[in-house]
Amino acid sequence: MGAETSVEVYPLLARGVFATYGYFVVDAASGHALLIDPGAQADLFLKAIREKMWTVEAVLLTHGHFDHMGAANALRDALDVPILAHTQATRYLENPELNLSASHGLDIRVQGVVTFEHGASIPLANGKVFLEVAHVPGHTDDSCAFLLRKEGIAFVGDTVYEGGPGLTVFPTGDECALRKGIESRLLTLPEDTLLLSGHSQPTTVHQLRRAIA
Repeated sequence: MGAETSVEVYPLLARGVFATYGYFVVDAASGHALLIDPGAQADLFLKAIREKMWTVEAVLLTHGHFDHMGAANALRDALDVPILAHTQATRYLENPELNLSASHGLDIRVQGVVTFEHGASIPLANGKVFLEVAHVPGHTDDSCAFLLRKEGIAFVGDTVYEGGPGLTVFPTGDECALRKGIESRLLTLPEDTLLLSGHSQPTTVHQLRRAIA
């Protein structure tokens, strides 16, 4: 996916309470990888890692809802890697009411994460690849996208779906904030940038612009 590069992206659909896409970002030359939003089925992600012989350096979370981080604890333990999330994510990750797991009879909590802010640069494979953090609140106030600018790819979590903006009906959801964030931090990307969502097929900045016009 994306332009000719040593970076490869592998989606994996985990089926928990909801079906949610997790994504491996892999430096093809070294086999080192970052894993974004493992929502459930830790064994499914571990099987892919073993089969591909990847070395995962960290687990990244676009936001703190349980369907995007339900497998994070198990993967951290199995791989001995850190979990990275926005500084505002900790209250979701530690609170089953806010992360919505309690609404589905679950008690999912993630503690001890390494936090980042808007504009942070997350390195992969000793700095051969960098993901840029774009804070796009509105679905939740911790929601982020991870940008691979050179490759023309953005991992947008639940800020954007194939048909337009993400939902804003959950705690801290804010439709105005989400639209502002999309306009300032996603629609400013090149028109052909591929937007990879947690719950839909890929879309592009051009298609998103038309959807919200």
